[in-house]
Amino acid sequence: MTFLRSTLATFLVLIAWASVCEASNVALDLNNGYRQMYNLDFVGAHRTFTQWEQQYPNDPVGPVSQAAADLFAEFDRLKILEFDLFTRDERFDKRPKLAPDPFVKTSFESELAKSDQIAKRELAANPNDSRALLAQVIASGLRGDYAALIEKKNHDGLNHMKDSRALAEKLISVDTTCYDAYLAVGVENYLLSLNAAPVRWFLRIGGAQTDRAAGMEKLRLTAQKGHYFAPYARLLLAVAALRDKDPNTARDLLEGLSREFPQNDLYKKELARIQSAASAD
Repeated sequence: MTFLRSTLATFLVLIAWASVCEASNVALDLNNGYRQMYNLDFVGAHRTFTQWEQQYPNDPVGPVSQAAADLFAEFDRLKILEFDLFTRDERFDKRPKLAPDPFVKTSFESELAKSDQIAKRELAANPNDSRALLAQVIASGLRGDYAALIEKKNHDGLNHMKDSRALAEKLISVDTTCYDAYLAVGVENYLLSLNAAPVRWFLRIGGAQTDRAAGMEKLRLTAQKGHYFAPYARLLLAVAALRDKDPNTARDLLEGLSREFPQNDLYKKELARIQSAASAD
């Protein structure tokens, strides 16, 4: 039984903001940091997020973004986001337990704890604080991905995924235009829909959502209108397309990502794999 058939994303599970979730004077700085992260410039991303924290020390999104950069750096170092792992179930089921960098893990946990402390303080003053809710959504997603994809703790990853989705739904109820928040809802529904029917029933009893169509709809919404996690949503849609035997859609998505983030070799590698498979046919 695979609870997280490709939990490629609770980091995914990451997310949210636009309009109420995003102040006009903050979008550019944080967006640049996430773009640096997707382009594998982790040093630059950390520098950008540090500058943001210095300007806005009471914003929990700053430290949780630092944690996101830590996690993505580990993903890159350990080659976790290789598509073959997520399009072939047997490889995902038999994946080895990886050896995390202890210094990165310490930094990751420290930044999450810092973000949690600020977010809880802000929510005590205002339970509908969108920035604090955003930080909590991201933190739960990051914890889920670290547990499932690095430590191979699938059950822990599932619990964090559900937490992230529930928080995202609350955030969306505060502002329906927080398009990045839909990623958390889409990830849970799509990934868990890949399990067999008895497993989906078990997951729903436990409070998880397993609607594939709803999951794909939410992923597309983030990919089209999201800010920080739109590129990640496109990556997930490319994986979904390959699972559905639709290499043309996957190729179009990856070509766009490759142009946008030329330093990220993952996109080029997967494009080459699709082209090679097409030539073999």
